[in-house]
Amino acid sequence: MAERPRLILASASPRRLSLLAQIAVEPDEVIAAEADESALAGERPRDYVSRVALAKAQLVSAKAPGALILAADTAVACGRRILPKAEDEATALACLQLLSGRSHRVFTGLVLAGPDEASRQRIVETRVKVARLDAKDIDNYVASDEWRGKAGGYAIQGLFARHVVSIIGSYSNIVGLPLYETANLLKGAGWSAP
Repeated sequence: MAERPRLILASASPRRLSLLAQIAVEPDEVIAAEADESALAGERPRDYVSRVALAKAQLVSAKAPGALILAADTAVACGRRILPKAEDEATALACLQLLSGRSHRVFTGLVLAGPDEASRQRIVETRVKVARLDAKDIDNYVASDEWRGKAGGYAIQGLFARHVVSIIGSYSNIVGLPLYETANLLKGAGWSAP
């Protein structure tokens, strides 16, 4: 029986590591992929997450030949507009004002690159409906600092959950890694938890 390849998570996200632990997947190593995450002019959200996830997988594959590389990129989209990761209050405020009372989509591009140079890819889409937020709701959430570094300026697994009217699709996708699809990619590659 062939030895199972090393599994490397191409992400420094503690949320992704925690999500993998939920399904008993423990990567052998974590290597942050320093890919350019800038959207191209006119790029659709689905194409964006696919391109960035593949770039992350390729960068880490070059550093770890022979390993199985799991890479992902998540984006929040309102229409065709890709919302930024909120790194400052002004960005968080703009994102929350845009999402208030509307539905948006969360896309994750998922790539599992194998030691044989082959890669398997999936794109997962979840629809999220947000209640209408008044100024106090937005100010309170911005004051929580929970939005920092989060795509679209919110973390669904925290205080923002009180404003989510409905979800159609994968909850874990919104957090940052669609677990059902991840488990199936790993299974398809012949990798199983010990």
